[in-house]
Amino acid sequence: MTALSIMLVDDHPIVREGYRRLLERRSGARVVAEATDAAEAYRLYRDTAPSLVIMDLSLPGPGGLEALRHIRQWDGRARILVFTMHTGAAYALKAFAAGARGFVTKSSPPEELLQAVDTVVAGGRAISADIARELAEDRLNGEPQLSDLSTRETEILRLLALGTTKVEIADRLSLSLKTVQNYHYIIKTKTGANTDAQLVWIAVKAGILETKVSEVATGTSAREG
Repeated sequence: MTALSIMLVDDHPIVREGYRRLLERRSGARVVAEATDAAEAYRLYRDTAPSLVIMDLSLPGPGGLEALRHIRQWDGRARILVFTMHTGAAYALKAFAAGARGFVTKSSPPEELLQAVDTVVAGGRAISADIARELAEDRLNGEPQLSDLSTRETEILRLLALGTTKVEIADRLSLSLKTVQNYHYIIKTKTGANTDAQLVWIAVKAGILETKVSEVATGTSAREG
């Protein structure tokens, strides 16, 4: 790896420190910028023009997918590797649709992240083994992919399935309550769900929840990690 400049985007400083130490042990790799949210990521990318961005999806405010999309709109050649706790295949598909060149879950071994870095820098696409298996199983089993839902609709579906109220969703995503209500209706229409219970099971089958099925079934709410 020669003259590889990296920007890290994650809102946890201890996590970023761990990434930096892992990455900078490799010859020629240097972290040149660190961002904690989407707006800062966009600004620092324009200021530093890194060779590679390693980005989490769970960020304050608009979130990692929005940051990814904005960076790619400004620079269509940007190489962005998503490294996240989100383990659902639906999130990987949304990330690639937004312009990511790689998707690795944080449950993957360090070597898998480093291999993904090499692949993306070389111009290829990288995906962690756990997500690749899930995508293959979904295709074979005919599980719902939620391909008709936008990025925002997918996120709202996840929050609804976790038991988050519409008022809380509106506050978290900086939307009006009416807008969230409209999204709720659109999501039901696109997925063919008649009830919120059906939405929960659609979300579970699509793998976009970060909680146990038993917690959802008992109505236990959860927050993003």
